[in-house]
Amino acid sequence: MTSPSRSLQIALVLAFVSTAAFAHGTESHSKPAQQRAGPGEQKAFGIAGNPARVTRTIDVRMTDQMRFEPAVINVREGETIRFRNANVGKVMHEMVIGTRAALEEHATLMRKFPEMEHDEPHMVHVAPGRKGELIWHFNRSGEFEFACLIPGHFEAGMRGLINVAAK
Repeated sequence: MTSPSRSLQIALVLAFVSTAAFAHGTESHSKPAQQRAGPGEQKAFGIAGNPARVTRTIDVRMTDQMRFEPAVINVREGETIRFRNANVGKVMHEMVIGTRAALEEHATLMRKFPEMEHDEPHMVHVAPGRKGELIWHFNRSGEFEFACLIPGHFEAGMRGLINVAAK
């Protein structure tokens, strides 16, 4: 029998991932995020981008030193960016875009529930030695972040900054 506190934890996770459909697993997802999860919803940091409207491609390397290269990315409000992520390490990595608060909250849930299933347009999971894409439309200016939320990676400093300059 499940304890009341455990039931509450499970209910909270299910509520958090209600729009999710895929697991972290050991393989990168085969379709671009926009095809997996639909057009997406407006977030504080933008909205899923249309591949036909990409204005620029930014290559991002994910390393087993728990770093993104580059760690700081500058874009302008209105740009649709194709992030081409290359996992040059030997372990799974991911890139998740969000606000600092949302990333910290999600990282906490991932530590509690490492097998949590989710997949959103603002994230891409990349298996070792593989590449993955994330296309995002930055229609809000501000300072946002990206991180790998696989347990231990975020805590080790695998995060970066996205500066979105106003038009």
